[in-house]
Amino acid sequence: MAEKKQVPLRLSEQLYSAIAAWAEDDFRSVNGQIEYLLTECVKHRKKRNKGSGGTGPSDPHDPC
Repeated sequence: MAEKKQVPLRLSEQLYSAIAAWAEDDFRSVNGQIEYLLTECVKHRKKRNKGSGGTGPSDPHDPC
């Protein structure tokens, strides 16, 4: 397994609580949930960009 990078991350209390609740529902740690969400977002973005000929996102404010 590839070594993972450590990244300090600051979250608002409200966002942390929402992610923590979601993580608990999915039987993941908060760290695992954040990694899962980021991975899914990157996959989604790659698929979307592949369909647009690689010209980039259609909405620059779309987080994924």
